[in-house]
Amino acid sequence: MQPGLTFELQHTDSGSNARAGLISTDHGQIETPIFMPVGTVGSVKAVHLRELKDDIKAQIILGNTYHLYLRPGLDILEKAGGLHKFNGFDRPMLTDSGGFQVFSLAGLRKMKEEGVTFQSHIDGSRHLFTPERVMDIERTIGADIMMAFDECCPGDADFQYARQSMERTHRWLDRCVTRFEETTPKYGYRQSLFPIVQGCQYADLRKRSAEFIASKDAPGNAIGGLAVGEPAPVMYEMIDVVNGILPKDRPRYLMGVGTPQNIIESIALGVDMFDCVMPTRNGRNAMLFTKDGIINIRNKKWEDCFEPIEADGASFVDTAYTKAYLHHLFKAQEYLALQIASVHNLAFYLWLVREARKHILADDFHHWKQVMSERTMQRL
Repeated sequence: MQPGLTFELQHTDSGSNARAGLISTDHGQIETPIFMPVGTVGSVKAVHLRELKDDIKAQIILGNTYHLYLRPGLDILEKAGGLHKFNGFDRPMLTDSGGFQVFSLAGLRKMKEEGVTFQSHIDGSRHLFTPERVMDIERTIGADIMMAFDECCPGDADFQYARQSMERTHRWLDRCVTRFEETTPKYGYRQSLFPIVQGCQYADLRKRSAEFIASKDAPGNAIGGLAVGEPAPVMYEMIDVVNGILPKDRPRYLMGVGTPQNIIESIALGVDMFDCVMPTRNGRNAMLFTKDGIINIRNKKWEDCFEPIEADGASFVDTAYTKAYLHHLFKAQEYLALQIASVHNLAFYLWLVREARKHILADDFHHWKQVMSERTMQRL
């Protein structure tokens, strides 16, 4: 596959497999490890573009192919000149393929070898997603990184189903690669296609899938089908198996993960890229992530706490909001509460991966991880 991005591996921590690298795309560079805020319909919920770029310091964001296809639709996106022009984010973007919706919208889809027919959650209309169609859709959306169409298998699937699902994902990947190579970008910059490792929680299937994906010589590779119900130790075991096979000179993207602890532990296993709705979704429900642990800001204990959200006075954004004020906003059901919490959580996640990178480059990540992994998950 013709690369639309390059990856420079800058350092690997001597006490773990944690890596610091640099991804270069036509829309800019991305320092890894990196967390990608999720902009499902072209917007990161409750977050302004200025905050996304200046306060959160997002280097790359993610869009959802299925949702963007339904709304605003491909005609609008193409007339706009692609998603970058439509939403004004001029840095790199990644689009998933709709494969997660095969899992999450199981009651609204029918799957066969040709592809997946979805019943729209908006108006009930039916839409067929084939590997070829997904490549065309992602070309029109115009993300720098396009994901291959796959089936995200349920975490509790039995071995036979997981094997059949993995093999279907591999066949679909071959069709994606063919379609990708016979089409061209629409907006004057290059795009890259990442394949996805599947195999559920079965190590031998993960090994087979990783070997198949590695053989495609893609500019980057993803690990899918985790954090979908399996225990965290199983997830880490599968990541370790896969990363032992995927090429070291290409970025590795763990899809849909996760908590701060998940991210720290997965970085230690050699993952470079992450995305998850947790910081914004949990933020809108009054859960704040901090360097010292997790806060439920609705709790009465914060009612008269006039300290900043970060107890040591540090702030990831240029604001002076106190815990008492944010507690008040949530109690009063003010929309500003959702915005402050979302911006804070995303800024924390981006701070976390920047700190991880700093310690990898200093070659003391393993020692930092031992403290931060537990610290960030304690309840305050």
